[in-house]
Amino acid sequence: MTDREKKFEHTDGRKPAQQTVKGIIAREKGAEVELADIVIPAPGPNDVVVKVQATGVCHTDLAYRDGDIEDAYPFLLGHETAGIVETVGEDVTHVEPGDFVVLNWRAVCGECRACRKGDTKNCFNTHNASQPMTLEDGTALTAALGIGSFGEKTLVHEKQCTKVNPKEDPAAAGLLGCGIMAGLGAAVNTGDVQRGESVAVFGLGGVGLAAVAGAALAGAAKVIAVDVDKRKCDAATERFGATHAICSEDMDEDAVIEKVRDLTGGYGPDVTIDAVGIQPTWRQAFYSRDLAGRMVMVGVPNQTDHVDIPAIDLYARGGSIKPAWYGDCLPERDFPTYVDLHLDGRFPLGEFVSERIGLGDIEAAFTKMKQGDVLRSVVEL
Repeated sequence: MTDREKKFEHTDGRKPAQQTVKGIIAREKGAEVELADIVIPAPGPNDVVVKVQATGVCHTDLAYRDGDIEDAYPFLLGHETAGIVETVGEDVTHVEPGDFVVLNWRAVCGECRACRKGDTKNCFNTHNASQPMTLEDGTALTAALGIGSFGEKTLVHEKQCTKVNPKEDPAAAGLLGCGIMAGLGAAVNTGDVQRGESVAVFGLGGVGLAAVAGAALAGAAKVIAVDVDKRKCDAATERFGATHAICSEDMDEDAVIEKVRDLTGGYGPDVTIDAVGIQPTWRQAFYSRDLAGRMVMVGVPNQTDHVDIPAIDLYARGGSIKPAWYGDCLPERDFPTYVDLHLDGRFPLGEFVSERIGLGDIEAAFTKMKQGDVLRSVVEL
């Protein structure tokens, strides 16, 4: 028997079989999530079963539940996850059983038109598991962002597993799987913040505060944090590296724009980041930046929203407007780096963990998230 065949077998010699675990699903639009029995099929040749240790509760999960992303119900929710590789398919080479991994939804293919140009961060054909997880009656589940990890275990493609330092707290590490990496990358990758530049971030949820921390890490001389919630403004300056905060609760859009520009010598920041995705914050980010400044959209708009500004303003102000998909990250490059920076005390990844909860607490976590009471609730198993 080859080493690969030994790795593929259980210790008692059996091939991996399907198994049933507990997980959280959104069965239909408008309904609360529910705990259900989830059937995980035996891994295909390049599939991996991961034993989940921790999964963050993200706005994207709420959007799936509410039908704001697609209507392919039922959904298996959860995607910001760290865990341990349990079993692997027969052709898996990227990870081995026992590896500590963060799951990602940018498992680049290396073959699509973007990858062939070397633009792997925009891969159009990212890998997912070869087969869906199901309910016990055989109903196929749509896994949130191709992961579906609000459960005891999940099935993913091997390239969706990124190995990181096993000394890291799983609750912190898993958050790099989506929102925190999105905000961090919006500053470091998409916005390309340089040492000495000025940055303004509009909206200070988990994504926005990650953008603040990313700008500080990149060496921005001035980091301006803007939100209607004073608690978040205080967190930005006290824990995440903002040099200034503007509590905009009682301010109109023009007043916010003027205040941001005043803090940057009247010119406006080099980089502005909309971390909300609604018209007011979009306009504030657009109009407050310096001429030829760089604007980044990382807050995800809903499917019906739009932006209405004069075309001449787009032309005359110059610069760039760039969406940040997943913070333009490359998981194999970025996840291990930011875990190591956290372990070295140079990036506040652990500060995003507001509370640790169980699978039965996710609906309550959604409520806290909408009220702005938490950055991330993290389900631990």
